[in-house]
Amino acid sequence: MKKIGICSDHAGFELKENLKPYLENKGFEVIDFGTHSTESCDYPDYAHPLGYAIDKGELQRGISICGSGNGISMTLNKHQKVRAALCWQPEIAALATLHNDANVCSLPARFVSEDEAKAILEAYFEATFEGGRHQGRIDKMPL
Repeated sequence: MKKIGICSDHAGFELKENLKPYLENKGFEVIDFGTHSTESCDYPDYAHPLGYAIDKGELQRGISICGSGNGISMTLNKHQKVRAALCWQPEIAALATLHNDANVCSLPARFVSEDEAKAILEAYFEATFEGGRHQGRIDKMPL
């Protein structure tokens, strides 16, 4: 079974919880890094454990969710092996994989519905990294 990590802050909690059964139905073992309630919290507390799991090779992919998707993406992208992409439409998610080999799909919970989030994840999962000219760009990302 393939594994996928997921994390959110309080603003993304409900969407995270609603997406977990969808992911399990797609054949994923979902590793939930939290948060575990709608109580106000700080997204770095949940993003960093997901980022460390990717850095260590324990997970290949993840999903992160916060209100805008920005803060959690910025936090995850501090990790050298993470390429988190903020995705608010299926086309953006497909390009994040096709051109950027994104390994975390970040969702803006306050701006997408559950159905839109599922369509975004479908596009993210269905796309395959093109490599070629894009690989050289990715190789330049780590500091």
